[in-house]
Amino acid sequence: MGKDDAPAVKPAGTGKVTAEKLADKQHEISVTEFFEKNKQVLGFDSRAKSLLMGVKEAVDNSLDACEEAEHLPDIIVKIERTGEDEYKVSIEDNGPGIVHRAMPNVFGRLLYGSRFHALRQSRGQQGIGISATVMFANISTGRPAHVASKTEDLNAVAWEMDIAVDTKTNRPVVTNDKAFSWSGKDHGTLIEYVTKGRYMTGRQSIFEYLKETAIVNPHARIEFHDPEGKTYVFERATETMPPKAKEIKPHPKGMEIGDMMNYSSISEQKTVKDFLKNDFCRMTPRLADEICKLANVDPKSNPTDLGREGSLALINGIANVKIMDPPADCLSPIGDILIKKGLMHTLEGMRPEYYATPVTRPPKAVNGNPFTVEVGIVYGGDIPSDGQVTIMRFANRVPLLYQQGADIITKAISEFDWRRYGLEQRGGKGVPYGPAIILVHVASTKVPFTSEGKEAIAAFPEIEDEILAALRLCARNLKSHLNKMDKKSKTHEKFDIVQGLLPDLAKKVSEQLGKPVPDLSRTISKIMNVVWIEPTVQKSKDSRTFTYDIYNYTTRPHTFMVHMRIPEECIGESITNGPLFDSAKEDKVQWLIRDLEASSSIQISFELKGDMADTFDADDVYISGINPVIVMGAEALPGDWGIKGMKITESEDDYVQDDSDEEEEEAEALEEEEFEKEEDE
Repeated sequence: MGKDDAPAVKPAGTGKVTAEKLADKQHEISVTEFFEKNKQVLGFDSRAKSLLMGVKEAVDNSLDACEEAEHLPDIIVKIERTGEDEYKVSIEDNGPGIVHRAMPNVFGRLLYGSRFHALRQSRGQQGIGISATVMFANISTGRPAHVASKTEDLNAVAWEMDIAVDTKTNRPVVTNDKAFSWSGKDHGTLIEYVTKGRYMTGRQSIFEYLKETAIVNPHARIEFHDPEGKTYVFERATETMPPKAKEIKPHPKGMEIGDMMNYSSISEQKTVKDFLKNDFCRMTPRLADEICKLANVDPKSNPTDLGREGSLALINGIANVKIMDPPADCLSPIGDILIKKGLMHTLEGMRPEYYATPVTRPPKAVNGNPFTVEVGIVYGGDIPSDGQVTIMRFANRVPLLYQQGADIITKAISEFDWRRYGLEQRGGKGVPYGPAIILVHVASTKVPFTSEGKEAIAAFPEIEDEILAALRLCARNLKSHLNKMDKKSKTHEKFDIVQGLLPDLAKKVSEQLGKPVPDLSRTISKIMNVVWIEPTVQKSKDSRTFTYDIYNYTTRPHTFMVHMRIPEECIGESITNGPLFDSAKEDKVQWLIRDLEASSSIQISFELKGDMADTFDADDVYISGINPVIVMGAEALPGDWGIKGMKITESEDDYVQDDSDEEEEEAEALEEEEFEKEEDE
């Protein structure tokens, strides 16, 4: 290499000058400024979706506010077209209202709210939704949002103002702030804003969101005015308010080391034992001592001195002890009866054949946050049968309309083997096909969403396991119904043939021989060899009367019990004209049928009143104390009902009713065996 080819020497300090220049350019980014440039993170990533997200956030806040104040929600949603891809949106509720001084921050400041640190179930958690809606509307049209609110105080006046968001400082910009007289309004809040968007119909529309919201919030009345001038009203299906969620302490099971380090560093307790006992739920002094012993941590040491190693040791100790599941009162599940009520009220036009009894699982914990899973299945009627089933996903009573493929709910449904429960599933994997709607609701003190847009639930194994368990229990109800209907149809055909053919044959033979027509009842009973339970329902404006005719088409007497699950609100004086054997256990009622003679019958009749009466399905009848093989119109009592009935031995049928609870593993094994037999056939 020649002299001229030598590399140039950089002046000393050049790198330092560059670093200083870079350092000068670095500055703090406002959270609002970040979301302004990353609107898709909040769900504002398309015109159609942006319009829906704004409505969703406002309606969610309205429902939360009404429930906290224990008001039955009345919500009005209006959308008016004001230009090309531009709409004026207004949402009004009858909630407790917002005090004047808090209005600017509630609507004009991101990450401002009251629920982020509260460990209880609520729709809004992060304090982003409605202020992000105001921010997006301001960015897309340059116009501020108009808000008005009136509190429940009799002497209070209503206040209105225009609000925009300063994205540089994350502070509200308020104009036209003034008091006014809100005629005809006792309390509530209104927000109006103009935004860019595109109004769509179909599966991911505002109408669909409001319809599904009405399903899981049957206590709400929602009125919707669309841009075409049409009005839709989802009337209140029940006046029963959901249970109010109570704030609790974190649950220690499944907690991450970072959470444990954080909790211990800010704890006000003086000892590790008191820290475990008082800063977590479901912890007792005995458990705290046991965990400290397993973790080799001095129970009298200060929790702030735990550090990483001590926190990790405590987590390992917690994993090796049995701790009660989280308390249920921090959650507000819909409940099986109200799920059914909401589905019936909203899907009435589809005239479904069957609503499988919904399932609500006991609370569990993931990352210290309690959660529960609920599942309901609707089958038949006018539900399309030539495509995949419809999946309705919900989190804390809020519909999830987007990112279905990224959601743990869809994953669990796809991995569940539906073939053994009456639905088509090609290859035993994927979303099944058939005339069905599958509803899954995950309720938690902190739903682990995949993004701030709250469109899909992250894939935690604990949540997936609970979804699969709930699907299994609910699918059994569907399978039981389908088997019962198939068996009933075949027996009906046999019965019609026997009832029609034998009497005609006997009459003709008797005429030929000149003898009286013989009584064929015992002969027919011997051929049929069934105990037949036939329901009829009489409906009136405010009640339903259920009558069950029970026929003994066998050759000997039978003693057995009939069980039904009746809505708890309808139990009591409404149960009439029936040989009630035992008082109701929660919502479960039973009758004793004693010595029903061959070729004879007995009748059970009762009346149900109230807005939950229509949720009782006349075909949901169970029996115990008799071989279920010879019973038509009822299934064997499920073991998980926990009812201790009479122990009756059907010696001629070589059958004994077992009163012990059926373990879920045994039921799964029996289902597996039955399914394999069907596959072999």
